[in-house]
Amino acid sequence: MYGGGLLRSPVFLLAVGHSCVDVYQGAVAALVPFFVAERAYSYAAASGIVLAASLLSSVVQPLFGALTDRWALPWLLPVSTAVAGIGIALSGTGGAYALTLATVALSGVGVAAYHPESARVARRASDGSHTAMGWFSLGGNLGFAAAPLLVAGVVGIGGLRAAPLLVVPAALGGVLCVLALRAIRGTGGGAPKNVRAAGRDDRASFLKLCLAVICRSLVFVGLSTFVALYARQRVSGGQLTGSAALFVLYAGGAIGTVVGGRLAARRDRVRVVNGSYAAAVPAVAGVVFVPGPAFYVFVALTSAALYVPFSLQVTLGQDYLPTRIGTASGVTLGLTVSVGGVAGPLIGAAADATSLGTALAPLIVFPALAWLLTRTLPEPEAPPQEVTKSLVQNVS
Repeated sequence: MYGGGLLRSPVFLLAVGHSCVDVYQGAVAALVPFFVAERAYSYAAASGIVLAASLLSSVVQPLFGALTDRWALPWLLPVSTAVAGIGIALSGTGGAYALTLATVALSGVGVAAYHPESARVARRASDGSHTAMGWFSLGGNLGFAAAPLLVAGVVGIGGLRAAPLLVVPAALGGVLCVLALRAIRGTGGGAPKNVRAAGRDDRASFLKLCLAVICRSLVFVGLSTFVALYARQRVSGGQLTGSAALFVLYAGGAIGTVVGGRLAARRDRVRVVNGSYAAAVPAVAGVVFVPGPAFYVFVALTSAALYVPFSLQVTLGQDYLPTRIGTASGVTLGLTVSVGGVAGPLIGAAADATSLGTALAPLIVFPALAWLLTRTLPEPEAPPQEVTKSLVQNVS
């Protein structure tokens, strides 16, 4: 499946569809400089837009995860993709701040609905392979990386009034979701409804993992919200300088995800996750304090260090809660990932009162906390293949 037939495999289709959805997560931060420029939003107001998408997604995504633990909801994949795209497309059509918040929040709901079911389906299609799940996560990271380029190409040229053109990836992603589900049906994928894996939930380890992912989220969302604006100060450039920094932040994550999957195939996941957080501490410090072109190097290192554990934390969460796979996916991909948006307005307010560099400096602490939290995590035993296949409800 992962050799010559990769382009026709459900995992590949899901990975590309994942990239089409996560374009809209990356697009929110990429739109912030344009909202500031065209609508004169303050740092705090602009970061509130990121909060609108991430906070609603944080709350709703675990709920969708719980639903997918009870019922098969394959139709969520194309529908949620469309909702994510429509919300971002509408965000540039009205100047009212409340309308911007509402449309971005709508996109966040679409993203929230997509991830728990897609993670379940992807794990079924990959037969539990960490490498294949890494490719699925890579698709989302490439979507993140493409977002600033897409926004710069569309909104940078046509202004916010051109934002409706950003709906195109959603149209493509919806089609790919349908094709992936048909491909899985064609291979006889699926299992009876409400089948749950054998094993006991390790809630204490799951909670500790969630706290570590929250720390990661605070760093990544904080940087993604302001790195484009901060780059213009550190490198002394214009809009293109900021878009380049955001692209590097997201593209480095794509590399980190692939590396994480390959490392986990040779070593246990917990060691890989713990080591990546240790490496993130000096990398984030470099982003905050190092000026000039080297700034981009530290942005790339930070991104890679934060993304090496990304797909591994999803499968760890699933293995810590084997009887609640959908809930585990919803929490690790939703509540703990998006909750970082809460820090955005705080960073923005601190930046308005002091400077952006001063406001970003506390982010250095969070990778260190994540390192401490993951040091004592146990490595769960991987479920047998036949159990892994039963983790996803019937997609037919």
